[in-house]
Amino acid sequence: LSLEDKAEVGITDGLVRISVGLEHIDDLIEDITQALNKL
Repeated sequence: LSLEDKAEVGITDGLVRISVGLEHIDDLIEDITQALNKL
């Protein structure tokens, strides 16, 4: 997408996109926690 297109739909540089499938909630929480702890 162009910068203009991103701005139009609200996509910013600070946006975090999380895509999940059919996983157990505890696995998702653990994965997200591990990722955030590395920041």
